[in-house]
Amino acid sequence: MNIDGTKDTIISVANKLFSRFGFHKTSMDEIAKVARKAKGSLYYHFASKEELFKEVITKEIENLKNQLSAIVTNTNYSADEKLRNYLYKRMEILNITSCYHETLKADFFEHFHFIDDLRTDLDNWEKENLKSIINQGADSGQFEINSQIDILLDVILMVMKGLEIPFFLQNKYEKYAPHFDGLIKILNKGLAR
Repeated sequence: MNIDGTKDTIISVANKLFSRFGFHKTSMDEIAKVARKAKGSLYYHFASKEELFKEVITKEIENLKNQLSAIVTNTNYSADEKLRNYLYKRMEILNITSCYHETLKADFFEHFHFIDDLRTDLDNWEKENLKSIINQGADSGQFEINSQIDILLDVILMVMKGLEIPFFLQNKYEKYAPHFDGLIKILNKGLAR
């Protein structure tokens, strides 16, 4: 197996183990054992368990960005359809990103400082993409925005992030997912002209 294949195997196994047992209860020894790789092979690719966990989170975030980008760049959707699809897809994907959930739990008990840059990057990425959708809506006459678009974007992001705790840590996603339309209608009405 080539070096990239080994690295991908390690990441895949680490994702499964971190998802199942959490960051603290998963050891590099266990990852090496399940991946059928020498422990030295793990340390060849990743200097620490934190670095490996960060790579797993990076992959989850890349998947999220790729799927959301497809919505943002889709020219067949109106702005309100993009916003609706974006919010649905975001919550759907985050519902299955169990390593990301681990970082949400950590915020209450300890802080995974080694992924702060990933979170900041995701926040900035989301703001830019939501801004693109809102500007499309303003340009087409669907949305009315004022000069406070940056504050609006911060509020939208706070609302979305605020939903992550009950949805993903308190396992209420399935209960509330059928009601996303109501939330999205409120958001779209608030933006509507």
